[in-house]
Amino acid sequence: MATETVTLTTAQAVVRYLNAQFIEIDGNRMRLCGGGFGIFGHGNVTCLGEALQDVKDTLPLYRGQNEQGMGFAAAGYAKTWMRRRFMFCSASAGPGTANLLTSAALAHANRLPVLMLCGDTFLTRLPDPVLQQLEHFGNPTFGVNDAFKAVSRFWDRITHPAQVIQSLPAALATMLDPADCGPAFIGLPQDVQGWTYDYPVSFFEERTHRIRSQAADASELADAVALLNTAERPMIIAGGGVQYGDAVAELTAFAEATQIPVVETIAGRANLLHDHPLNIGPIGVTGSDSANTIAQEADLVLAVGTRLQDFTTGSWTAFAPDAKFIGLNVGRHDAAKHLSLTVVGDAKLTLPALQAAAEYSAPKDWTARAQGERAKWNAYVADNTRVGNRPNSYAQAIGVVNDLCSPRDRVVAAAGGLPAEVTANWKTLDIGTVDVEFGFSCMGYEIAGAWGARIAQMEREPDAQTITFCGDGSYLLMNSDIYSSVLTQKKMIVLVLDNGGFAVINKLQNNVGQDSFNNLIADTPTATNQVAVDFEAHARAMGATAETVERASDLGEAFKRAVAADQTYVIVMKVDPYEGWTTEGHTWWEVGTPHITDKAGVHEKHLEWESTRERQRRGV
Repeated sequence: MATETVTLTTAQAVVRYLNAQFIEIDGNRMRLCGGGFGIFGHGNVTCLGEALQDVKDTLPLYRGQNEQGMGFAAAGYAKTWMRRRFMFCSASAGPGTANLLTSAALAHANRLPVLMLCGDTFLTRLPDPVLQQLEHFGNPTFGVNDAFKAVSRFWDRITHPAQVIQSLPAALATMLDPADCGPAFIGLPQDVQGWTYDYPVSFFEERTHRIRSQAADASELADAVALLNTAERPMIIAGGGVQYGDAVAELTAFAEATQIPVVETIAGRANLLHDHPLNIGPIGVTGSDSANTIAQEADLVLAVGTRLQDFTTGSWTAFAPDAKFIGLNVGRHDAAKHLSLTVVGDAKLTLPALQAAAEYSAPKDWTARAQGERAKWNAYVADNTRVGNRPNSYAQAIGVVNDLCSPRDRVVAAAGGLPAEVTANWKTLDIGTVDVEFGFSCMGYEIAGAWGARIAQMEREPDAQTITFCGDGSYLLMNSDIYSSVLTQKKMIVLVLDNGGFAVINKLQNNVGQDSFNNLIADTPTATNQVAVDFEAHARAMGATAETVERASDLGEAFKRAVAADQTYVIVMKVDPYEGWTTEGHTWWEVGTPHITDKAGVHEKHLEWESTRERQRRGV
């Protein structure tokens, strides 16, 4: 019996396949791909654009303003759906695709599913060189799209229409794999997009996907049980993988059964509510005194769903030299870091198994000590965020919003000083409501990522707000998705906190003995015309409602107006670049300092920095 086929272009086949993929989430069946973001050019409009028009009701296409912003929005969407759904990004050949590199790197660092469908040069090479084509004289197959090999979990270039049958399922399998999850890149040469092939009709049958759940190996679990039973001062580090693995309930049950104190990474913020008695606070460079104090004393660290980056580990100085680690992770690479006892498995399955096998309970005095440290940290945060007769600060703005927002409102922050301030000062009101992008620390994610998050949020819980904290530097870098949110009626609240430049990097510059130089606008030698940006007027020009408040004491009423508004609302407030930083809760952090300099202050700081290195672990 002959296989039933249908004749389609490559582009039509790609779109039809994506349109037929579903996933089940909390008993609801929905499309795996929520749609896409696209900017059309000659590399994707004539063929891919033609195919996408036919599915505009089921795979909505959001018109981007900047390809990098599109990628950030897709990442924000994937985070909000806890990696269970994704969006695609379509860019034209040349600079359009090149603009996606940074956002692909963000998705790669954060292990987020983003599908990039990008134009490529002509496979036949008959019209070469075409507009925007890079020519490599010794390798005519090499081009811009090859740059994505470094920032993609899956990479392919379609050189024949039949390859779609193998490539698309492989890309989806990567994006849905808990251990290998990350961006997938598919290059689509302009001529191949329009070529036809007789595809099997069965390739386009609807399919419902499910996320794999992997149990730990019995021997690894037994070793972990044995080590846990020896612990006198245990601690759990809860990372973002806890939420992505749908293991928040299991983590909570494990912690409550064992009475082991829990600290959170930046990505793991909102694993536990702020007032849970075993939540000892955020750990690391942007953490809390409470978490970092017990980390220095813990004899066993159970790291769950974290990649243990330097802001979590204090560049590996945050722990006791003889502390033992158990790495519980779906990814072998992360589970095995720094000579951890490796447990490769899903936290949702493994934590209950570990709890049942160990029957362990932490010493009461250790748990009580951790809770006492958290109480002291809570008092510090209360004072740090208090609005009073002092200069405006990030912490005050965070405190005002935190006190007024609803539990399911989603808060977003990214590069600069705000990730540290949000991580340290935000009191989690509900699970999975905090998105601090510090995996790749991308300026510009704040607004674009919030737009993507808002699209997802309106699909899940439309009554909640999306709130993003943005510095003036990030705003100037990428603000056009304020306009995108207005066009698409995806309301978000944007707080623009203006400290006159790149103030957190200026702070680092000063901390290593250097004078302020080229970070604050006032200290930029070439900025001879000191013109202030009217952020309120700029936001209004893009269709948003906007206002400026002079004092943190006025921010509360402005935020209430923003919540009541039916469109994107921007609140602008100046904050002091020097005063009001969160000064407590930090660990040591490795930065490169000049080994030779004529500046006495810089040399003194270099010696001071190096003298504190002795706590750094040498594990690999």
